[in-house]
Amino acid sequence: VQLQASGGGLVQAGGSLRLSCAASLRTFSSYAMTWFRQVTGKEREFVAAVSRNGSSTYYADSVKGRFTISRDNAKNTVYLQMNSLKPEDTAVYYCAAKFTYSPGNYYFNNMSYWGEGTLVTVSS
Repeated sequence: VQLQASGGGLVQAGGSLRLSCAASLRTFSSYAMTWFRQVTGKEREFVAAVSRNGSSTYYADSVKGRFTISRDNAKNTVYLQMNSLKPEDTAVYYCAAKFTYSPGNYYFNNMSYWGEGTLVTVSS
């Protein structure tokens, strides 16, 4: 199983980036997907989650209204659109998957699989 995150980079404050996470999961649509981020020396934190059917989403307060999580089950890919970026959004972003029988549930713990991160740097 491989989760490959991409789309990170350097952007000025106020700018936008779109992260992608391509999954090699056979039944991608059976997994709820979540984005996390981590700053060196700090604990990993939850960013956004989407249910396996895309009907439910949930965001950390720090990104609500600025970030949008979405998924394309036909492409086995989950996205994180990040707008109005702030320097405090600088982190390594990780995607994670959790198998679930519940179509409308999202998760931010006990994830089944993790991908390697992609670095997002927001300059002031």
